[in-house]
Parts: sequence; C-alpha cells; structure tokens
Amino acid sequence: MSNELHEECGVFGVIGHKNAANMCYYGLHSLQHRGQEAAGILTTYHQKMNIHKGEGLVTEVFNAEKLSAIQGDAAIGHVRYSTAGGGGIANVQPFLFKTMTGSMGICHNGNLVNANILKQELEEKGSIFSSSSDTEVLGHLIKRQKGTMIERICSSLDKLDGAFAFLILIEDRLYAARDKYGLRPLSIGILPNGAYVFASETCALDIVGAKFLRDVEPGEIVRVKDGQLKSKLYTHDQIVDKICAMEYIYFSRPDSTIDGINVHTTRKLAGKQLYLESPVEADVVIGVPDSSISAAIGYAEASGIPYEMGLVKNKYVGRTFIQPTQEMREQGVRMKLSAVSSIVSGKRVIMIDDSIVRGTTSKRIVRLLKEAGAKEVHVRIASPAIQFPCFYGVDTSTIEELISSRMNNQELCQYIEADSLAFIQEVGLKKSIHFKKEHTCDLCMSCFNGKYVTKLYDSYEKANKEEK
Repeated sequence: MSNELHEECGVFGVIGHKNAANMCYYGLHSLQHRGQEAAGILTTYHQKMNIHKGEGLVTEVFNAEKLSAIQGDAAIGHVRYSTAGGGGIANVQPFLFKTMTGSMGICHNGNLVNANILKQELEEKGSIFSSSSDTEVLGHLIKRQKGTMIERICSSLDKLDGAFAFLILIEDRLYAARDKYGLRPLSIGILPNGAYVFASETCALDIVGAKFLRDVEPGEIVRVKDGQLKSKLYTHDQIVDKICAMEYIYFSRPDSTIDGINVHTTRKLAGKQLYLESPVEADVVIGVPDSSISAAIGYAEASGIPYEMGLVKNKYVGRTFIQPTQEMREQGVRMKLSAVSSIVSGKRVIMIDDSIVRGTTSKRIVRLLKEAGAKEVHVRIASPAIQFPCFYGVDTSTIEELISSRMNNQELCQYIEADSLAFIQEVGLKKSIHFKKEHTCDLCMSCFNGKYVTKLYDSYEKANKEEK
C-alpha cells in the first residue's frame, strides 16, 4: 500500500461452541489484514484455560496439532500489529492472568492514551508489568477493584481513555466492551447452535457462519454466560459515537459492514466524490491494490474513463510497512507491485490510492508506472491529507513521518513525481459515508484536522519531542 499505514489489531471471540479454538482460528484468519506480526488464541474448558500464541501469520502460528491442544467451549483471539508497547513475544495477545481467585484472559484492539499515567499509578501501588503493552493495564486494574466481577470490570473500563475493543474471558463468561467514543468497531453475531461470536469486523462473522446481530455500542459492556447475553453501560460519561474514518478508508475489508454501512459502498462513493472534486483528462483509471480498488471503480464510473488493472499485486509478499527499514520497505514495494505495461504504456493514467503517509511508496509506484510507459500519472487520494498523528491505535504517532504536515500539495506532487495530485475533502468524505438517520454516529477525522476526540495526556508532547 502506498499509504504505509500501520494497522491496529483484530479481535475475535466465541462462547458456547465445542470447537471454539477452530472457530477462533478461522475468525482470526479473516482478520489477518488488521495485523500480521503475531497471533494468539486463549480457550477455556471446565474452568481450565489454555493458550497458544506466537509471532507470525495465523497460519504460521497455528496448525491442527496446536489447535487440538487448546480446545475448549469458549475462546478469544487476537491478530497484532504493534502500536503501543512495540513488538516482541511478551506483547503478543491474548494475555493470561493467573490469580488466587481464578484465571482471566484479555485481548484488545486500539490504544489507551492514558496508559502511561495508569501504569505509573499501578506500579506505585505494587503492580509489576510483564509487557510494555497498554492492554495489560486493564488486567491490573480489574484485580485492584472491589465488588462483583462485572462491577470490577466496569469501574476499570471507566478509568480508561482512548480507543478500544476489549474481549475478556473468565472461565464460564465472556465480556465484550467498546470505548465510549466508538472509535474502534466491535460486532456481535450468533451461530446456528446459539453460540455468540464477537469480532472486530463482520467479515469474520461471515467466515464462521454467524448471523450478525448488532454492534456493541460505544460505552457498552456485553456479558455472555450460560447462553444468555446481557448488556449495560459501564460509564456515566457522555457517549460520543465517532468511528475512526480510516476504518472505512483503509483498515476494514470491503465485505465488512461498520455501523450498518458496507465498506465497499463507501469507498466506491468516495471515488465518485473524488472525481466531482478533482476531475482530470485521462485515458485509464487504475487503483493501487487492494483497498483502493473500490474507490478507483467509483472514480471510473463517475468520469466515464475506463477502469483497468494497471497494477498487479503479488499476494505472497507481506505488507510493505512491516519491514523495519525504509530500504527494505522500498524493496518490498518492488517485490509486491508490478505495473502492466500493455495497460499503461502511452496512456494518461489516473492512479487512485486511499492515503499518503510518508510518500516514499507513492513515489515508487508513480515511477513504476512511468517506467512501464505511462505518459502521465495523475494521483487522486480517497482520503484527506494526513497531517496530524493518530493516538488511537494507528501507528502514525509522530508528526515527522507525516509528509503532508511538511509539504503543501504542490510540493508533495513534485516529490512523488506525479503530473497532478488531489485529495478528497473532509466534507466530500462525509458525503460518501451515509449513516442511517436513526444513528447519531459521526467520524473521527483527527489525523486530517487535528480535532482529537479525547484528551491526549502526554501523547502529543511526546510526538512533538520526537519530531524535534
């Protein structure tokens, strides 16, 4: 991807199914696009918890033997790209907490902006952390609260600030909770046998044959025990439903539905809107595989310019942003994408992509197209320019790495060696995402406009210090 965005993570949980580990495996496999660094599954059977996790893709971490060793009737799983805390096996989720009163498993998608403050408070009270992940904070908080388990979890969740979708497995119960801002998605499904399923995206429900019931609401915690689903709000704070705009633009699979809206449809509409805002004369429209294809189809339909497959992706090369050095990232792009000379040679090409972060990959793809004979390359981006760091689970936490914060549109166009460059406007992006009238849902666009949904605590100061 030319955006080089680091994903967040993906979570999946099931309770009430005799092959819970297998179901979790398939669910995580369908969420693999959300994180390719590590994967893990934790199960429970007759109040005994088993776990297996490791670094790598789901298919690399698990096989039939390893899945059979952790069978149970409830499971939670996680695919990871490191954001808070960095990489390493110690940070691979789910986390298993063993205490005198029983065991508990936790996994998490998102990022807590007050994690460092909470960690310091907990360490002063005697807590010792075994990882640098902000997910571990919740486990320590729950242990230190009083009351019933649901009371302890709710009071702990209420202390957290930021973006999160948590799954918590405790012997015979599974809890699912979503942040009070609705930044991270979390869906509920039900299997034909009545087992409940939770997933970061509805595509994972489809894969395991679960029927979508509804989304977990912002500020809500859901508990499943003895086949019964119960729900309550864990906070008295104001609920602000602002789903991350990048879920629609880039993160989610096109066959997923978020807050009642299909991702492919929104991307296609964004492509049409992009043409209305920034038309250009050309011979062919192409999309950067895979998440830009829908927007490219929309742009082609609106413009009447034919859509063609001008770039081909090698499916067996990992995402470029996972490589640890810029040199390796650029080599990854050369391995991953090929221009189709017979499509682009001698043509004026409109290249649609979903976003630009550092700009280096965009430059590489423009060069690829021109080396393949493209006469002109006009770049159109189906998101506004990313000018501000994200602290909610997307790994763009320093201003320095965001090229649009340092260059204006003309400078950036010259840098990526394009013949023209245009981004969709914020108002145009909103037009492409048609929330249902009964929903009060809005979009978090903090990475575009700097209007953050939460307090930032020490995050923004850190980002600026790193820049200097």
